[in-house]
Amino acid sequence: MNNNFNQLKLKKELLENISKLNFTEMTAIQEESIPHSLEGKDLIAQAKTGSGKTIAFCLPILNKLEVKRFTIQAMILAPTRELANQIALQMQELARFTHNIKVTTLCGGVAYKPQVHSLSHKAHIIIGTPGRILKHLSEDTFEYHNINTLNTVSFF
Repeated sequence: MNNNFNQLKLKKELLENISKLNFTEMTAIQEESIPHSLEGKDLIAQAKTGSGKTIAFCLPILNKLEVKRFTIQAMILAPTRELANQIALQMQELARFTHNIKVTTLCGGVAYKPQVHSLSHKAHIIIGTPGRILKHLSEDTFEYHNINTLNTVSFF
């Protein structure tokens, strides 16, 4: 398999942004997982810190996203607020040249009401910790019926 990002079936704006971010060759985890994710296959993957896992699961999510549909289409669960924020920053960086993608972070340890307000602006992707997402679900602060991608991230 070719490990060049240009060989992937990604939207033009994603390929342009990857190039501007100076990502030229995929890491092993990206090369093995991204093509399967782009085909809509379920995936369980494990790799060391710094191996490119976040990009490996963010790119297929962004590629699948219907930007003109202002509804939550993807949810990413992370075990800690710090990891959720790190994933959100990477997602925003990868999406920066795709117009109007909204990413909302839902984590404990920060004010709840601003999160509710943020959700009212119709995010495409939510990233958060299980406890805080459960709180939002129990209080019906967002519609989950259109979520078509669920990622969970954990430590081993």
